[in-house]
Amino acid sequence: MTTAHSRRRFLRSSAALAAAAAFPLPALAQKAPRVLVIGGGFGGASVARELRSIDPKIHVTLIESNATFTACPFSNAVIGGLRDLKAQQFGYDKLRAAGVNVVIDTATAVNATSRTVRLGGITLPYDRLVLAPGIDIRWGALPGYDEAAAAKMPHAWRAGDQTTLLRDQLVAMDDGGVVVMSVPANPFRCPPGPYERASLIAHYLKTSKPKSKLIVLDAKDQFSKQRLFQNAWKELYPDHLEWVSLSAGGKVTSVDPATNTLATDFGKQAAQVANVIPPQKAGRIAEIAGVANQTGWCPIDPVTFESVLVPGIHVVGDATIAGAMPKSAFSANAQAKVCAAAVAKLLTGAKPQEPRLINTCYSLVAPDYGISVAGVYAPAKDMLAEVKGSGGVSPLDATADVRAAEAVYAEAWYRTITTEVFG
Repeated sequence: MTTAHSRRRFLRSSAALAAAAAFPLPALAQKAPRVLVIGGGFGGASVARELRSIDPKIHVTLIESNATFTACPFSNAVIGGLRDLKAQQFGYDKLRAAGVNVVIDTATAVNATSRTVRLGGITLPYDRLVLAPGIDIRWGALPGYDEAAAAKMPHAWRAGDQTTLLRDQLVAMDDGGVVVMSVPANPFRCPPGPYERASLIAHYLKTSKPKSKLIVLDAKDQFSKQRLFQNAWKELYPDHLEWVSLSAGGKVTSVDPATNTLATDFGKQAAQVANVIPPQKAGRIAEIAGVANQTGWCPIDPVTFESVLVPGIHVVGDATIAGAMPKSAFSANAQAKVCAAAVAKLLTGAKPQEPRLINTCYSLVAPDYGISVAGVYAPAKDMLAEVKGSGGVSPLDATADVRAAEAVYAEAWYRTITTEVFG
């Protein structure tokens, strides 16, 4: 009886298997696609949230080293004494509520062949991997500037402790002290950022330490929103801000943290406070994953944001080589949405659509003085190019009311994007 019973059970199982083979498996029986996202800033958090919104069946895991994200946009206002650092900080509870599996850990290795990522003590598999690593500092690229030097001459180009350090140095400086800022050659995160920072430092000096002055040593002759900034500086800070261009000897060739001195080919400049913004590259995990090229940045397909160096890995945000599209929070958010849509398509074998991307960048020149630039971008010749006739900048001859309105728009933009991304 046992043999007959086993035989009948085997026949029933065989019939069930045969019937199952004749029809497609139901969706619930299929393996859910797995997408890992490394980096929880504007790019990575946006990708994770957007993927869950597009298809809740996709299993999305966001890997981020820090439990609290500190935003760079508006951090210059912290340095200028207009804002508290806490207003820049966000957690990930709302992403968890949206169905994203958030893991606070550091990715240490990527195996593109086995499609796995190693964390501290575990290895996670993926069907698609998205990297949003932001930037790292190219320590040593500027002679004399290493990690130890940053404790004396803060870069403050990754918001957080460095932001507070630079702010504290400004507050502690005697009235009459000289602040010196060093700006690198392109590319770097947030092209208008140094000039917004210069403006808000100058505002702080004008209102709190009127005998002091800021000198900006620049490795460029041209920069984003240049005429708008320079017109504002002439109007607002003629005695408190001096910009020295590349052709006028502004390129810093080395620094000496022991004496707080910055050297150019034309001489040396001592500073009571030195803000050194050094050369940059894509975040470390990009190099580990093999998606960064000899420039230190990541070439991508402009339609899908998939790496051109390693299949199955996508890169968004500041780490990318994105052609005409600048490295900004708005760009990272826009790229993340395009990337998420492309990944969702690719997971089903469908072809992603060619995108259009928008970037808008606001800068504060004073608390009630805002300026902006906007652009639309599309794939062209394997890069992202600005669509002719799109976008534009704030008018040069705008009234004070218009400038004040743009400052309000800037704050509204920040609230909108941080609410959208982090809840």
